[in-house]
Amino acid sequence: MVAYCPPPHSGLDLVYQDDYLLAVNKPAGLLSVPGRGAGMDDCLVARVQAEFPDALIAHRLDMSTSGLLLLARGAEMHRRLSKLFETRQVEKRYLAVVAGCLGNDAGEIDLPLICDWPNRPRQMVDFAIGKPSLTHYRVLERNPAQDTTRVELAPVTGRSHQLRVHMASLGHPILGDDLYGGAATERAERLLLHAMDLCLPHPSTAALLSLHCPPPF
Repeated sequence: MVAYCPPPHSGLDLVYQDDYLLAVNKPAGLLSVPGRGAGMDDCLVARVQAEFPDALIAHRLDMSTSGLLLLARGAEMHRRLSKLFETRQVEKRYLAVVAGCLGNDAGEIDLPLICDWPNRPRQMVDFAIGKPSLTHYRVLERNPAQDTTRVELAPVTGRSHQLRVHMASLGHPILGDDLYGGAATERAERLLLHAMDLCLPHPSTAALLSLHCPPPF
């Protein structure tokens, strides 16, 4: 296990704020919620609650993933926001840089996932007992000189490590992925996966809320 070394806290990067919701750009390398064990308390939700004590997190990003995280303000908004995620009314789009040049311009990956318990937190494809997992993808740019592809990923389900496992299953792992990347792990200093867009009905007003956070790579 590598020691947890979160990035220094230089202030919240707030993408959206009102009396009901907060959207924060989580840096790569920071846990969404406290981890287990000593020295794992520093996380996105703790940093937010230091300034907004009523903030409650409704979904998570992998520690290595950067980008948009939504937090509700107060228990009632948390209940409503959690329901939106549960009923798949929140559209999510990620930007990734993957190894190799994807052949198809767009497609979907429909592979059931389950935790690989002897090697947790790794997940794996299991057609017998895995949970349904669906990801749509769209090629944005191919770079034959670097042998990479910039791709937009839209998960329909929200399984742990879904995007990372799905892209690796195509033979195009995300650069910098220390769990599923293989040779692609060393091709970037961080996981090149960023939560770029969120679109949802506002849990208080029901007005459509579209949030964008440009990738840092």
